[in-house]
Amino acid sequence: MSKYDYNIIVIGGGSAGLVSSYIAAALKAKVALIEKHKMGGDCLNTGCVPSKALLRSAKMLSYARRAEEFGFNKTTVDFDFAKVMERVQSVILAIAPHDSVERYTQLGVECIEGTAKIVAPHRVEVNGKTLTARSIIVATGARPMVPPIPGLDKTDYLTSDTVWNIRQRPQKLVVLGGGPIGAEMAQAFARLGSEVTIIEMAPHLLVREDAEVIELVTERFRAEGIQVLTDHKAKSFKIESGQKILTCEHNSKDVGIPFDQIIVALGRQANVSGFGLEELGVKLSPRKTIEADAFLETNVSGIYVCGDVTGPFQFTHTAAHQAWYASVNALLAPFKRFKVDYRVIPWTTFTDPEVARVGLNEKEAKEKGIPYEVTTYGIDDLDRAIADSEAHGFVKVLTVPGKDRILGVTIVGTHAGDIIPEFILAMKHGLGLNKILGTIHIYPTLGEANKYAAGVWRKAHVPKFGLKLMKIFHAWRRM
Repeated sequence: MSKYDYNIIVIGGGSAGLVSSYIAAALKAKVALIEKHKMGGDCLNTGCVPSKALLRSAKMLSYARRAEEFGFNKTTVDFDFAKVMERVQSVILAIAPHDSVERYTQLGVECIEGTAKIVAPHRVEVNGKTLTARSIIVATGARPMVPPIPGLDKTDYLTSDTVWNIRQRPQKLVVLGGGPIGAEMAQAFARLGSEVTIIEMAPHLLVREDAEVIELVTERFRAEGIQVLTDHKAKSFKIESGQKILTCEHNSKDVGIPFDQIIVALGRQANVSGFGLEELGVKLSPRKTIEADAFLETNVSGIYVCGDVTGPFQFTHTAAHQAWYASVNALLAPFKRFKVDYRVIPWTTFTDPEVARVGLNEKEAKEKGIPYEVTTYGIDDLDRAIADSEAHGFVKVLTVPGKDRILGVTIVGTHAGDIIPEFILAMKHGLGLNKILGTIHIYPTLGEANKYAAGVWRKAHVPKFGLKLMKIFHAWRRM
């Protein structure tokens, strides 16, 4: 085309789309952002923000039940479940201005509410108008995956998108899926007083984690009254005499599990249809996400992609990370392009205890045949954790054999997601454990766990011959 209306049209106003638009506008490009529903996408409206708000309320209840640990007499908390859920909405409203049309308009983004359809590589239809752009960025996100289990459609099931609409606490709640979303929801509702059963088809919850991580989280769940049923495959749902029942297969036998409500938490599937990709021949990956090259461009020239709709990591922070590459490459190609960097991707599962990860764990290192050494520091030994009555968990570091170069870190414990950034920085910039050990950490803080983990590594790698010489030297000085 000889002329375009915009440099970039972004489809989707979630994390990936917002950051793409922001970067393009900051670089003085003309950009249009099209969102058909709510600005902020899943993260603000149905994902990260509401779930963490709910987890915080549930955490306060858990502290009340532990009052005696902190030197108080036994206490109870009178609460209204509906008010807890309304607080979740108030948190969303408080954060919403960060992602609002008003803010992005001020930043120089033209925000359009409507349903977009890509009708050609450089053309997008919305609200009866055709807009043109040199490049298009698809950031349409993902939605909860709902399996075709017989009878599920008759149960009035909930997902991570719809659970925020309820105002009456479920008495008997089943959570189908033992991944991060399912685990977080199961613990939150259990702490809020529901009788929770979490169902997982695999042998363990949180199957991507190492065995000791899974054991610690599972033990906590059971201690809090959550019924953990692993190796249970959901087969069908039925209603008998008004009672909803889930039938699972376990050890080749059928097991019936009664419930009032169910949350389906079996992962998320990319939103890839309904806006023109099929007609253009945009390729999908075997995971049914939009396939992209190292520059986040699809097989159709000029159409880029970022966020959950392409993966491979479905995290808000990864979507924002990809958005930089998608927008800059869309603006500067063919003169300059940058390959997206996935070398250091962190994440946290916000159960209690939290599970924070970056890089490899032992399970992945073994699968990939990568040699490693393990260093572990128990947080039960940390002064601040003891003072906080949170003396549990560990810092586990994988390093190159004989060297302090970090391959990956797993932290399990309170505020693990807040402790791990030091390791993320170290891995990103090639800093080893010796650098962490040589850095002053404030006492008493949870962050000292990182330094102590580095100290455990250092102690295991002190040269024995050097220590022998030092012993001789000090004996000579005493003469």
